[in-house]
Amino acid sequence: MSRPRSVLVVGGGVIGLCVAYHALRKGHRVTVVDRGGPTQDRCSLGNAGLVVPSHIVPLAAPGMVPMALRMMLDPESPFHLKPHLDRELLGWCWRFFRAASARHTERSAPVLRDLSLASRSLYEEMAEASQEAFGLEKKGLLLLCATDHALREETAVAERARALGMPARILTPDEVARLDPALRTRIAGAVHHPLDCHLDPRRLMAWLTEELQRRGATLVWSTEITGWRTSGARIEAAKSGRGDIPAEEFVLAAGAWSSRLARGLDVRIPLQAGKGYSLTHPGPRKLPSIPTILVEARVAVTPMGSSLRFAGTMEIAGLDLSIHPARVRGILKSLPRYYPDLGPEDFRDLPAWRGLRPCSPDGLPYLGRCRGHENLIAATGHAMLGLSLGPITGKLAAEILSGEKPSIDVGALSPDRYA
Repeated sequence: MSRPRSVLVVGGGVIGLCVAYHALRKGHRVTVVDRGGPTQDRCSLGNAGLVVPSHIVPLAAPGMVPMALRMMLDPESPFHLKPHLDRELLGWCWRFFRAASARHTERSAPVLRDLSLASRSLYEEMAEASQEAFGLEKKGLLLLCATDHALREETAVAERARALGMPARILTPDEVARLDPALRTRIAGAVHHPLDCHLDPRRLMAWLTEELQRRGATLVWSTEITGWRTSGARIEAAKSGRGDIPAEEFVLAAGAWSSRLARGLDVRIPLQAGKGYSLTHPGPRKLPSIPTILVEARVAVTPMGSSLRFAGTMEIAGLDLSIHPARVRGILKSLPRYYPDLGPEDFRDLPAWRGLRPCSPDGLPYLGRCRGHENLIAATGHAMLGLSLGPITGKLAAEILSGEKPSIDVGALSPDRYA
């Protein structure tokens, strides 16, 4: 390993905090800077809390483009793209269209499998080290299919997962009822992925923050990076409203804002912000024990202690944090289709949360050193898998920072692949 270095991590979401956590364990001196406050609703706080080795199909997959076009006609659908003339958006859409192929899916599945399984193992280590501080539950994930068509499609994905060594079980409605009898379902069938887990993201972020402080990290909140000071191929400091923040190594983990920050270094990292919504009931009448995904509705349902969270939608509309009521209505209207004992009235007065996911065109994250800047590492673009892949992203970034060979091949994740 190379000597310990001063490291500036730009971004205080789950990716940034996991990078900082593993960099500290390698002996580096770490500063984390984030544009929001320590209690601000960052994207990592309101998500579905799922750790999903089952998700081996990238966002850019066959059939996604025509499905997205159909959904755009419905304001309450799980997907919406706000049409506007924007060069970056058009470029992203073209790259997404080209990546949505069977060949890309086949190449990406083993990469996502390896990353996800390694991340799951790291979560188990973190849960033990934290004395179960963030509620990690290893009960699997149920994919509920309301139609035979969706069940056939998920069965095909399950067969692909099994071919890659990932267990998956096709269940009848009666088998689902026996596995988790708490909520009655109205479905054609389901797929159970037993390796998937869930946790409480707010508790995870709180533990990570406390652990970083305990290990000596400097956390700088409510500070926006506005530019960079460079010398040749090296970055000397990040500029902010509070002055320059120098370091020897820089990690760009600013989520949906990463692309904009990278442009200041002439680094091209195509990203679009994918807005997601969630609602959390603090005490529902009935509480399932196993998290589910309502397949056709693209809604995740996650028990978190005594609470129940519903999360979904993918809204491509730039760095817009406004809440659109139609998107929330779409989530709530989907519930009775699968759970006849639940309806929108159960969640009428609950506040909606929203966050922006950083989405790459090919559905794979960016991780690695950036060409042209020898001391810059990108760790962003995880879309819906940010929480799921946080620990392994942090470990791999720390290995790169330390001059070590990454324990998993990150060639497919190169931040220069669209340079």
